[in-house]
Amino acid sequence: MTDLVTLLEVGGPVAALGGGAAYTRAKYPAAHWSAVGLPITTARLLGSYGSVMDACGLTVAPSRLRALTMKATTRCEVRPVPPRRGIIRPTSTGLRLRLRLAPGQEPADVAASAERLRHAWGVHAVYVTAVRPGVVELRLVGFDVLRRVRMPRKVEAGLLQVPVALREDATPFVRDYRVIPHQLTLGATLSGKSMYLRHLITGLARQPVALVGIDCKRGVELAPFASRLSALATDPEQAAELLPVLIKEMEDRYDLIKARQGIAPGTPFEEITSDIWGLPEGERPVPVVLFVDEVAELFLVATKKDEERRDEMVTQLIRLAQLGRAAGIYLEVCGQRFGAELGKGATMLRAQLTGRVCHRVNDEASAKMALGDIAPEAVTAACAIAPERPGLAVAGDTSGGWSRIRTPYLSLGDAARICQESAHLAPELTALKPFRPDAPAGLVETPAPVPVVRPFPVAD
Repeated sequence: MTDLVTLLEVGGPVAALGGGAAYTRAKYPAAHWSAVGLPITTARLLGSYGSVMDACGLTVAPSRLRALTMKATTRCEVRPVPPRRGIIRPTSTGLRLRLRLAPGQEPADVAASAERLRHAWGVHAVYVTAVRPGVVELRLVGFDVLRRVRMPRKVEAGLLQVPVALREDATPFVRDYRVIPHQLTLGATLSGKSMYLRHLITGLARQPVALVGIDCKRGVELAPFASRLSALATDPEQAAELLPVLIKEMEDRYDLIKARQGIAPGTPFEEITSDIWGLPEGERPVPVVLFVDEVAELFLVATKKDEERRDEMVTQLIRLAQLGRAAGIYLEVCGQRFGAELGKGATMLRAQLTGRVCHRVNDEASAKMALGDIAPEAVTAACAIAPERPGLAVAGDTSGGWSRIRTPYLSLGDAARICQESAHLAPELTALKPFRPDAPAGLVETPAPVPVVRPFPVAD
């Protein structure tokens, strides 16, 4: 009886501690990782590093000098040598350490063993990145960071750079228009595409950038941001009037660049430029980002009369995609469905859109249209996105790289308030003035509290 009482006295606190750890792991994974997962994983890594590397085939025979030294000093058996390990750097989501590869090894050898390393050290995922020749970095992620998205507190972002989502390796996904000028974003209803668009608009709203929108759903997606938009078209008829104005703006900017290309013999070479970024800051026109929501509405026609207008708009979009980068005009094309069956010019437009972001789609053909020319694995990953995980997407570019990302939750009201607070940053472009939307009266008088970016609600 005494032993039973003692067992209950000891087992009660232990059970409570275990239950608390399980609850913390489920509800607050970041706190559980910092308190429990980090020390356990570090000890496991330090204790089993050599044996794990040997089991993964990442060890090599020691050099002759090392073998002779070990035999002479320790008289122990000479064992294969694992890659030299650097300092373990803990983070709020995992661990980072660098490995110096042995002669004859390559980063692909370590990347092929990433799944084995994940199971051996008991972490959620292991990612391998080549730092420099002979050195790779292992990024161990302790838990599923895409389940409850929390962006890093400090993200370096400059002009035309927007940290819009979180990658599955816990690094921020930054949309950089200077590197990837045009992008295609696809997603079905309730897939999180609108959330992705909100983050882009609110991120650019705080910068000296002209924002132009084409929203053929009568403006229901972009109208809440009217206070920050320089132009807005809410139907195909208005879009047919707005696109030629953007083409003329692009041509005028090319004339400005041409005037600065050093026709005079004594012009310094550093003043010769082929885009607006080489112009003096006082003469440089502001960048323009064009958001096209529901791009399929520009392609679809109901009558023969609308077909000519459709062809003109598609041709103008293709011209902007081909020539707009040097003039500082960038495209963000969004839609639920995008395929060759939309009509003439669809595949040509897609070919000019370097960046690709594919949320959950309703058919495999849309995923192939977005990611099929990047990698077959990316198409499979996009088709596997579950409906209960809105905001989850596959992002890639035409270089072949891709990764899973997820956008944090941002309410429409908070996004509208950010645009209202940044309304004074909207540049005045004379050509776009007739298309400047009227800000909703209700938003102007509403106080502007600090917006809160929360993680998506978790269904699992």
